[in-house]
Amino acid sequence: MFIDNARIRLKAGNGGNGKVSFHREKYVSAGGPDGGDGGRGGDILILADEGMRTLADFKYMRKYEAQSGEDGQGGNCSGKNGNDLLIRVPLGTLVIHGETGRILADMLEPGQTEVIARGGQGGKGNQHFATPTRQAPEFAKPGKPGEELVVELELKSLADVGLIGFPNVGKSTILSMISAAKPKIANYHFTTLEPKIGVVRVEEGKSFLAADIPGLIEGAHQGTGLGHEFLRHIERTRLLLHVVDVSGSEGRDPVSDVEVILRELREYSPLLAEKPQIIVANKMDLPDGQAYYPLFEEEMIRKGYEVVPVSAATGQGLNKLVYLASQKLDTLPAASSMAEIPVMAEEVPEKPYTIRKENGTFIVEGRRIQNLVYSVNMDSYTSMQYFQRVVRKMGLIDALVQQGVREGDRVKLYDVEFEYTS
Repeated sequence: MFIDNARIRLKAGNGGNGKVSFHREKYVSAGGPDGGDGGRGGDILILADEGMRTLADFKYMRKYEAQSGEDGQGGNCSGKNGNDLLIRVPLGTLVIHGETGRILADMLEPGQTEVIARGGQGGKGNQHFATPTRQAPEFAKPGKPGEELVVELELKSLADVGLIGFPNVGKSTILSMISAAKPKIANYHFTTLEPKIGVVRVEEGKSFLAADIPGLIEGAHQGTGLGHEFLRHIERTRLLLHVVDVSGSEGRDPVSDVEVILRELREYSPLLAEKPQIIVANKMDLPDGQAYYPLFEEEMIRKGYEVVPVSAATGQGLNKLVYLASQKLDTLPAASSMAEIPVMAEEVPEKPYTIRKENGTFIVEGRRIQNLVYSVNMDSYTSMQYFQRVVRKMGLIDALVQQGVREGDRVKLYDVEFEYTS
């Protein structure tokens, strides 16, 4: 099964929590704080794998989660870091942020590895919060959450040359004749439902990759006949071999066929229509092809295209086509990455908390609030002092006042509930 796009959810590992602990030893009555730090959460990385051809693996597994870091322990022992998660994709895969549409990575080189989601930092243990005036801190920092995002994986074939044209014009046969590729060939439409890539050897030490792009039809730029799925595989090619049935054996006009395909390329992406093209007039072994070719060639030259007459059935003109394509490629720039810079997903500023009123109680929620509540010991006076300082620094008290909180109202922060006093 050929699958060239997938949508998956990634969750990097959370950082482990810091530990609240004090040194306990025989004959030591008041040991100092020795809570260790939490381990770092694992990253999620994407690896370009030469051995993969499709994104079929992602059809059945849609969520990937890296290992979280372990919590810190007493005795100044830090928690173990979480293991990174490596996800393998085929060469030519774009990694796109599912919400912003930004290209995060373009996997062009074998073995290329990119970090897509970073694990959270581990929290600090209470050993870090001891001061001359606070020698027994009863709180520690929680670990930070790992990055979480949805990404689109989109496979665009990596080939120097793309064979394009209507269905059943001979693209697959031509590829099988000029390379070692063995695409499925039959005399009916849409035999090819996935791109096939072959190595075309020009001479000793010189070759290029050619892809048989499934047949395009009118309306392909709107998705008709799997148009978008087919067109995306042309985007990386440097040269297009536009194959036309010059004999008109399907009952279509060859000149009109060329115009239709060019229009579809322009509508999908103006950059595609600007790619260099060689018009390949196929089926020259047929009498109608020989009869119509002079008029067809004249019209194509008038439009500024170079034309090569060939017969995929007999091999006529294919050597000339290969050498001409190679010469053209020598003058064209190498394919470049479609990503501006492989970067991390753009961070969307997260609200530190939300406030709502329910049954007369002000309920405060949010990841930062939750982490704070779980990091303090509410039975400890010093820990409560720390909690109050952080809450005020967050601006939560002012926010509650703006929401209409009054003396004596109940305020709930997850497991902590208290009566508001000004």
